[in-house]
Amino acid sequence: MNLISVSLLGAGLAMDAFAAAICKGLSIGKSFFKRAVIVALFFGIFQGMMPFFGYTLGSIFTEKLQQIDHWIAFILLGIIGINMIRESRDKTCEIEDEFDFKNLLMLSIATSIDALAVGVSFAFLKIEILTSILIIGVTTFVVSFAGVYIGKFFGIALKDKAQLAGGIVLIFLGTKILVEHLGLIG
Repeated sequence: MNLISVSLLGAGLAMDAFAAAICKGLSIGKSFFKRAVIVALFFGIFQGMMPFFGYTLGSIFTEKLQQIDHWIAFILLGIIGINMIRESRDKTCEIEDEFDFKNLLMLSIATSIDALAVGVSFAFLKIEILTSILIIGVTTFVVSFAGVYIGKFFGIALKDKAQLAGGIVLIFLGTKILVEHLGLIG
């Protein structure tokens, strides 16, 4: 997987965080910049850490599953993508003015679980993990900061579209990995 693919994957993974950040932005009154940075840091750090944990876990099984690794990546990315597309139909947004550690921790974990599964795929595909998690983390930080801003000033109009786009990107990347490993394209 090249840098462009990892960047697209990072953007796709960041869409859940983007949607959650939009909801957080709706509830910000004072201290906008400070709170936007805090939200973006939480989401970016967790979205960057989860692939590492998944990679570590997946590395244990890579030798045993090498013959089907491309199918595993395809299935994991497909499931995550389909779930994101399904979630994009939810037009609601929980608006809560909670910016405490516990609330942000739970929200960060919830929006980054899919990145854990992607990390497992990275292990099977022998992807350079440090560069990948840096790209994913920074991408999520930027996208989350933008999400808080959009939520604050424009509302939730883009929330469902972002999740839909993220889901499509993940399905596309999973299909690309499968097709390349089956030798159907170079």
